Amino acid sequence: MKRLKKAQLNISFGMIFSIILIIFFLAFGFYAIKKFIDLQNSIQIENFLRDFQQDVDRMWKSSQGSQEVKYPIPSKISAVCFKDNEFQNLELISSSLKKGDLIENIDIAKITKEEDPYCIQVSKGKISLTIVKDYGEILVRVER
Repeated sequence: MKRLKKAQLNISFGMIFSIILIIFFLAFGFYAIKKFIDLQNSIQIENFLRDFQQDVDRMWKSSQGSQEVKYPIPSKISAVCFKDNEFQNLELISSSLKKGDLIENIDIAKITKEEDPYCIQVSKGKISLTIVKDYGEILVRVER
């Protein structure tokens, strides 16, 4: 009889230990998935900033032109705003953004003349905007 009780105690300890390990692995898995999603959002924002700056620079180097561009944006961002020559965002939950990344060669005075900050809404995870430079202008404008 005593052997049976000892065996039952060992089995229950093993089961409890197994359940604790399963909970630990599930918690670690959810944590890792969340970190990967946050990393993806940060990379997507950095790609937007890099591509947008390249498109602005390309238009800035030309004498005149207009180009409509679309960029993917994380779904947590509802709008992209321009104020004081900086990229800003609304409703950004988590990212590696520094406070206000500088966008060069845009005419922020003209962009924010009637609306400050000048915001462009994100639709279905993409932002669509037009980069414009007229003949004789030094800097580039951004329009909806």
